[in-house]
Order: sequence, then C-alpha cells, then structure tokens
Amino acid sequence: MNTEIMREILETIKDYDRIILFRHFRPDGDSVGSTLGLRDILRETFPQKEVYVINNDYSDYLSFLGPEDPDIADELYADALGIIIDTATIDRISNPKYSLCRELIKIDHHIPVDSYAELEWVEEERSSSCEMIAHFYNTFRNELKITSAAATYIYTGMVTDSGRFRFRSVSGETMRNAGTLLDVGVDLDSLYSNLYMKEFDSLKFQSYVYGQMRMTPNGVIYLHITKAIRERFGLSHEDASASVSYMDSVKNSLIWIAFIDSDDGTTRVRLRSRFVTINELAQKYNGGGHACASGATVSNAKEMRSLIAEADELLGEYKRTHEGWL
Repeated sequence: MNTEIMREILETIKDYDRIILFRHFRPDGDSVGSTLGLRDILRETFPQKEVYVINNDYSDYLSFLGPEDPDIADELYADALGIIIDTATIDRISNPKYSLCRELIKIDHHIPVDSYAELEWVEEERSSSCEMIAHFYNTFRNELKITSAAATYIYTGMVTDSGRFRFRSVSGETMRNAGTLLDVGVDLDSLYSNLYMKEFDSLKFQSYVYGQMRMTPNGVIYLHITKAIRERFGLSHEDASASVSYMDSVKNSLIWIAFIDSDDGTTRVRLRSRFVTINELAQKYNGGGHACASGATVSNAKEMRSLIAEADELLGEYKRTHEGWL
C-alpha cells in the first residue's frame, strides 16, 4: 500500500515544473532536514524543475545546514505542487501560502489529525519524516539522484528525531536507511559538533536545570522556565525547550516535562517519556504528538499544576500495572 502511494507521489512530482516544500513553524531537525533533503534530491534528479523550500521562520540551532529559499511571487504558487512534510495539523504549517498551490501532498510520521492534501503518505510508526524521505529515495533509487548535502540534511533529521537512534520507534529499517545515507557521504564529525557542542552559558543553564528540577511522588520530573530565566541566561525559546532533554536520565522517572514561557503570554510544554504513552495527555492541553514525545500549551499556573498532577497519576498507574521499567 505504501509503495503505491509513494509511486503516486513520484509520478505527481514528475507532472509539475514547479514544486514548493513546506514544514511546521518552530522547526526542528526533522522538519528542516526532510524539506531540504527532498528539495536537493528533486533538484539533482530533475534539474529542469523549480524546487523551493519556503517558510516564514527558521531555526538558529540548525543554521549550519544553510538557508531555505526566499519567497516567490504569489502567482507562481498557483501552478505549483505543494509538499508539506512533518506537519500533522493544518494550523502548524509555517507558510500559509501553501493554500495557493494547485495540488498538495502530505508526508508525515505523526498520528493523523488533519487531512488536508490530495495525496497523503502517513506512517506514524516511523522514527522521523526524514526516515520516510530516505525510504522514498531507496525505494526509487533507480530513478532518483542524491547528493552528500541531501544525505546530510536527511541524516540530521533522523538523528535528532530519534534521540540519536535511542527511541522505541527506531527499527532495523531505520538503521538500514541511515546506512544508505552514510554510504552517500555524511561528515559525522562536523555534524555532531554542530548539533551537540554547547556554548559556555548554555552549560551554565544546564547546571541551573539540575538545581531547579522537581519530582512528583510517582516520579514525574518537571521544570518551569520563566521569561526572567530566559533573559538571565540569554535563551531563545528553542534553547529553553532543550531543557527537557536534560531531565531524561533520572532513574525511576519515566515522564519529564519542561514548561517554557513564551513571548505571547502562553506557556509551551514539552513532554517526554520512556515506556509511558503521553500523547493523549498532551491532547487534553491543546497539543499532541508521538507516544513518547509530545507538545502542549497551558495558559496559567492552574493548568500547569493540573497537567503535572495528571502526569503523576498516569505514571503511578503505569508503575502499578507494569513490570520491567527502571
């Protein structure tokens, strides 16, 4: 079935002279890597086509991958194919001009929420959308061409969205697809240095996190990053969001949560877990995502306390009814 939809996608791509790729706003490595990677595959394979990645925001953290493309005139969208990657809901698409495109394709690995495209390829069991792009290339490698730059973009998204290949969504096929990209050529020393080396102030912030994080009775680790703390450490929202990963190694804690105050007055929530499914909890608080990695939004301290309490209850129930957790 998936091979059939992939073939439909490839044949549709062949039909268009202009293709525009979109992703979600506040991008991560997967959304940036998948769009840039597919763009370069299509440019290399079909040099006569115009292929763009056009969005309304970008990520300083991922700036080492290079820029996306400048916007084009609105009338040029009208006869273009739009491909939206790594975006489950229509309201999270970074560039609203996607709606001007003649036809839309959706490629995503999140739990299906909105159906907004004529062709939709969704595999929620995949570790990343980048894995899907790698699989797409490998499926049609007799028809598609890839560059080392495209391989690097795609590998970046696979690494970041899988927690360096540690999450439960990683399979043997994940690693085989990653291996294909390494065979093409990825400078791992440079890539990992750009992704994981930290500024001195960032390490000081990490130390602060360890001093301020708290634990509920059943083992939920949580932290609140206020605007004052962001200003104190000079943190972007993206930098502050990284704090959720600092809390992932506490024994007997299977859920960890970072609350980050935003400039718009709301508080963004990053939820992560080991073994415990948390996306349904996130959905109750204006969010969603994967079984063990989700996002949400709360509006005040009362909602924050409520989310923590529900997470604690969820974890307590899991521990009472399961064995083998650490």
